[in-house]
Amino acid sequence: MRRAYIGLGANLGQAAASLQAAAAQLAALPGWLHARGSALYRSAPIDSSGPDYWNAVLALETERPPEHLLASLLAIEQQHGRERPYRNAPRTLDLDLLAVGELRLSSPRLSLPHPRLQQRAFVLLPLLELAPELTLPGLGPLADWLPGVRDQRIERSAIQLLNSK
Repeated sequence: MRRAYIGLGANLGQAAASLQAAAAQLAALPGWLHARGSALYRSAPIDSSGPDYWNAVLALETERPPEHLLASLLAIEQQHGRERPYRNAPRTLDLDLLAVGELRLSSPRLSLPHPRLQQRAFVLLPLLELAPELTLPGLGPLADWLPGVRDQRIERSAIQLLNSK
């Protein structure tokens, strides 16, 4: 079993409710255990426009290969009406595979750890909420990256994404 971290984000429609629904769908998939979710965070768009985003991170234990995890994420995005009209377009749901154990992977479809995760407060803060001591290959301790995102507007809500499976 390996721990997988999934980033969830949305800024269209009922964004916070979409994140919670997607997290419940993910936690219910076969082969995933011990789901834990961060709080929901509200953040300003980065390199895009539109309303504020709601973001969170979900941690799951799995034996499934990363490519299967990615396929599940893309299928759930489609169920929630995800469209990709242009890069960084506003979205009804965005699910990103952030990391899977200590795996390093670079392919046309998937890179692990997720590129730029250390540059985004909306990823770092919820991820470190779940795993304060997390170290990822090629990045080192994620807490060391926090000073670089301090200027990004983000606020933690009292809403939890998901408590447990």
